[in-house]
Amino acid sequence: CGFPSRYPNPQWRSPEEAEDSQFLTEKVDVTLNGRRTLKGGLHPLTILTNEISDLFIGLGYKVAEGPELESEWLNFDALNIPADHPARTMQDTFFIAEHVLRTHTSSVQIREMEKGKLPLRLVMPGRVYRNEAVSARAHCQFHQVEGLYIDEKVSFADLKQTLLYFAKEMFGEKTKIRLRPSYFPFTEPSAEMDISCTICKGKGCNICKQTGWVEILGCGMVDPQVLINCGIDENKYKG
Repeated sequence: CGFPSRYPNPQWRSPEEAEDSQFLTEKVDVTLNGRRTLKGGLHPLTILTNEISDLFIGLGYKVAEGPELESEWLNFDALNIPADHPARTMQDTFFIAEHVLRTHTSSVQIREMEKGKLPLRLVMPGRVYRNEAVSARAHCQFHQVEGLYIDEKVSFADLKQTLLYFAKEMFGEKTKIRLRPSYFPFTEPSAEMDISCTICKGKGCNICKQTGWVEILGCGMVDPQVLINCGIDENKYKG
């Protein structure tokens, strides 16, 4: 009876021939490069936090973390910042019922000091919150890394040398540091630390406001009252 007109040139093939033909047309060239699997990566903040943590781990420090929702005692009072202290206006923040979104990772220091396991060498990274206007230079949340060293006969010289080592490791061997007197309720004496500008190499530019220096952190010796609040003998231990 013939074939319908839509098959003008029919070619009959056995099932075996059709299978062999399929193998030839669909064969895989094993010499071709494979498809590259797309993989995720760490966030730049995570990479930097890990780098800083590793740096201090090399100095004998351990990493400590704590919750982002804290009590007033841990976030303020134990750090020598009572309710009527003017320093609280420096850290206007977010309250949730009787708790506060931590304004610094210093609350983790209190948690660790209250355990009474001395000496302490800790580095505390984490996210913190402050009720600030969002701009190109500020945000209501940011990340912070704090360090704490408590032992017998700890001095400001230990603090300065640790920070100098940190600055050189993070920003380059030629980096210089400058300590300026400052005020923090939980440290005495206190200082702000600047590094020589890595952009202009200290000559002065828009980044460093033509000063040659860029402020990167605050530091100081642990205030004796903070040690007392955590049940630590302030005459034996320094931080």
